[in-house]
Amino acid sequence: MASLQDQFLKAGLVNKNKAKQVHQDKVKQKKVERRTGTESVDEARLAALEVQKKNAERARELNAQRDAAAAQKAVFAQIVQMVQTNRQSKGNGDIAYHYTHGTKIDKIYVSEEVQKHLIAGRLMIVCVDGKRELLPRVIAEKIEERDASLVVRVKKTSNEIDADDPYAAYQIPDDFTW
Repeated sequence: MASLQDQFLKAGLVNKNKAKQVHQDKVKQKKVERRTGTESVDEARLAALEVQKKNAERARELNAQRDAAAAQKAVFAQIVQMVQTNRQSKGNGDIAYHYTHGTKIDKIYVSEEVQKHLIAGRLMIVCVDGKRELLPRVIAEKIEERDASLVVRVKKTSNEIDADDPYAAYQIPDDFTW
């Protein structure tokens, strides 16, 4: 394929002398740039480099988002696996154990023995994918490290009695069932 210069010559748009003069000017410019150490500013090349930098930055951001999503998915898979391998039986009881998860009050039916374990804090409730499972405290704390919103925290009541409390003599039992 012929060069653009040859095509212009054949079309008659430029003459030989003009083409030769342009070629000599380019060679002289390159020699001057080599001697002085300066380069001519090429706006198109600078714009292309700028676009390339922006694309690389955007690709890094997208990769970081993708990596964060994959890490979150892996953590959730670990939680599901811990729940499936360590869940405890609720028993065949008809005792309703009420608890609060977030702002919602919910209940779960358990046996009397399981209720005692829940009150003592040896068992905890974990809500995963809309299912409520009972887990040992150690496993529930590991899950809570990964995602605290899944574990139901039972609030411990303090047994300290205020000296100025007029109702100090009337204690409410902690095993009160609704």
